[in-house]
Amino acid sequence: MSQRMTLEEVLKEYGVPQIKLDIHAKGSECRALREKLMDIVNLSGGREQGYLDIDCKLYIDIDDIDRYLSGERDTIGEIYAFPDDIKAYKG
Repeated sequence: MSQRMTLEEVLKEYGVPQIKLDIHAKGSECRALREKLMDIVNLSGGREQGYLDIDCKLYIDIDDIDRYLSGERDTIGEIYAFPDDIKAYKG
């Protein structure tokens, strides 16, 4: 399982985020994704972790999905953006 920072650790290290984006999904979508991620674990004999890797490096793993489906978490994950992350495009 990947090492995650708590919100308190994020605030201490990076300061207050400019924005936090919450990730939500239907139960059926979570179960379908979980099944695909478990296939990776099962096919590798447990040597590899199945996770969803998005370009911004948001990791969603089986534990995240299970905790979301059980109601322990109200989002699957969060993306934090800080003022330094905001860039201007110059054409």
